[in-house]
Amino acid sequence: MSSNLNEIDRTNIIAFEVSKASLTVRSLPDDQQVTIPNTAQAIKRQLKAACKDRRPFVDCEASGGYERSVLECCVELGLPVHRAHGTRTRNFAKYLGLSAKTDAVDARMLALFAAKSDDLRLWQPPSKETVELRGLRRRRDDLAQMIRKEQNRLEHPHIKTVERSLKRHVRIMANEVKELDAQIAKLVTSTPEFRRKSDLLTSVVGVGPKTAAACLAYVPELGSLTKGQAAAIVGLAPHAQDSGTLKGHRRISGGRREVRASLYMAALSTLRYDPMMQSFARRLRARGKPAKVAITAIMRKLIVIMNAVLKTGEPARGAVS
Repeated sequence: MSSNLNEIDRTNIIAFEVSKASLTVRSLPDDQQVTIPNTAQAIKRQLKAACKDRRPFVDCEASGGYERSVLECCVELGLPVHRAHGTRTRNFAKYLGLSAKTDAVDARMLALFAAKSDDLRLWQPPSKETVELRGLRRRRDDLAQMIRKEQNRLEHPHIKTVERSLKRHVRIMANEVKELDAQIAKLVTSTPEFRRKSDLLTSVVGVGPKTAAACLAYVPELGSLTKGQAAAIVGLAPHAQDSGTLKGHRRISGGRREVRASLYMAALSTLRYDPMMQSFARRLRARGKPAKVAITAIMRKLIVIMNAVLKTGEPARGAVS
């Protein structure tokens, strides 16, 4: 199966609007629509029927994991498939003037999105090690977020029983986080590809094993991206807000927010230990940029540098481009 979108015939498109129990399927160019169960058997039957004349290009929405059967069936049948991000498809729907949101409307919109978009990334199945690492890291991050919430509750006066309960809960979850960190470190060390990439990533000043593990789990594409793609995929690409003579503030949005928390801590560490980053931050502040903008700019540089070291296979030399 080709990984180049330009080499794929997109005159025959199958789009899946995904829900837990069912799939609304829209096909182009015949513009036919059916609803089928969200089961591997029903999906394969639908895809095989669509393959009678020529191979279809498949588009399905990301829906909290309920799209997994569609993706796996496409890989098994050797069909190119794109997993569409919800924000992009809703913006596309607005462009089409589709204010209503139903399964039928969304299925047709997804089919048109697949036909008209030129920068779609084909879905590639992750390795079983990546799936395991992502699961461990996500659970670890969920617990860390719960710990912060419980600690925030401790800042306000409580009756002693409630306070003891909160502290006990924080202590239990903190131990769980330590155990998960140990499992993550063991998995990275025991997987040659993870270990090689982690060594390269941690050669960047400020990037530690935990940030490296977050990138390996949540951004497995890192190392195959351009500078702009690397910044955009984690939501650190600044978007212009200009109109006529008005020059608005650039803003970041979207992307994989799970990585940004790790990059924020890495940026603080980099700012402390890397003289070149310190100089870069001072130049930004001298131009009137707020401290948060300077930190965001360092986060953006970090992800670009991390992408570069994985692409070249060479450890970082500490240069700020």
